[in-house]
Amino acid sequence: MTNLVILISGRGSNMIAIADACRREGWPARIAAVIAHGADVPGLQAARALGLPTDVVDGRAHPERAGREAALAECIDRHRADIVVLAGYMRILSPEFVQRYAGRMVNIHPSLLPSFPGLHTHRRALEAGVTAHGATVHLVSDALDGGPILAQAVVPVHDDDDEARLAARVLRAEHRLYPMAVRWMVEGRVAHRDGRVSIDGIDHRLRCLYAPDEGPHAPSATLPGLVEAPRADTPSGLQQQNRRADQ
Repeated sequence: MTNLVILISGRGSNMIAIADACRREGWPARIAAVIAHGADVPGLQAARALGLPTDVVDGRAHPERAGREAALAECIDRHRADIVVLAGYMRILSPEFVQRYAGRMVNIHPSLLPSFPGLHTHRRALEAGVTAHGATVHLVSDALDGGPILAQAVVPVHDDDDEARLAARVLRAEHRLYPMAVRWMVEGRVAHRDGRVSIDGIDHRLRCLYAPDEGPHAPSATLPGLVEAPRADTPSGLQQQNRRADQ
């Protein structure tokens, strides 16, 4: 049984999507813990409502990055994590921390990387006039929003889109994309070499979802236990703000 540890800093909608898929699809995995960087993180309540174990590594108790990361690593290891899932975790992680979990820590970014890394991805996509946007699941590396790509989801950009509308469409795609990629990791299908990923038994064309959940019958972006409107901010943008704060 594979132990998943999910790190969150916000509402936890991707955490909920992963937990739901794990249960419905019968993954050979369990969510060993949902860890937040503060006791007031909204996603903790959603995790508890799903019956998931929760833990907190309060950043305010560890103002220095080294102390904070040591406490976080101790917490992750105490829960015997096989895979560490960053689901909107709003902290920049040091190269040393990333190396500790190299090859088994995964992140999702709300753009089609390598396009639009960092801040305000939806706004920048609209400003650039692209006709397609989306999300990327990647293994975590030292580079912000870098690392080998596991899978991507592509959604259309409509002429009448604003930032919030586009963000909601991408978020719906994330809720399908992230569970799919995490399941591949759980099943031991993921191999990476020289900055590239291969997925055993999965044709490369199946690693990209095209306009998932788009159309008149698209489900709501709201998942069970989650009632707030879809986010407009991006985890990566908040991570960059934290990077400046940590410097």
